[in-house]
Amino acid sequence: MSEFDAWGPLAPLIGEWVGDEGLDVSYSNEKGEIVETPFTEKTTMKAFGPVANGTQSLYGLDYRTAAWRAGEENPFHTEVGYWLWDAADRVVMRCFMVPRGSTVLAGGDASPESRSYTMRAESGSEVFGILSNPFLARSARTSSYDVNVTVHDDGSWSYEETSRIEHARWSDVVVHTDRNRMRPAAS
Repeated sequence: MSEFDAWGPLAPLIGEWVGDEGLDVSYSNEKGEIVETPFTEKTTMKAFGPVANGTQSLYGLDYRTAAWRAGEENPFHTEVGYWLWDAADRVVMRCFMVPRGSTVLAGGDASPESRSYTMRAESGSEVFGILSNPFLARSARTSSYDVNVTVHDDGSWSYEETSRIEHARWSDVVVHTDRNRMRPAAS
């Protein structure tokens, strides 16, 4: 048994990670079109728990992530939040905030041994939902979010996430995607 068994499917994510295979596909306000942006990312996941909510017991990861475009000193994307495991209900969750004034609580089913799982959120949901500041709600409202996480045999893990955005400057729904493969950071 591992000392991190209580974290279920989140246990393999504990640690410091770097990813240099990132690709962001999103609407560019500057260019007025959908663009592909390669990026590098650093993520830290620190274990904590248990957290008691009455009879519910959660184990989690306190995380921070930042992503940089090639050649840029400042990150173009940052987020802070938690990944949570509810063993009794067999639910994995990710809740985070980005400094644009948007908050997401996504969740999905998993088993303690899951090496692949999906978490989803929908705007307007009271269970797994998305909140935006007034400006974003008017001009670039995120209507749904989902992320697929896969833990690989070599100890790395990857994600593919999709946000559907109703953008005032684009005639159709923007399908904003991000993906990366995360490897342990060098000590």
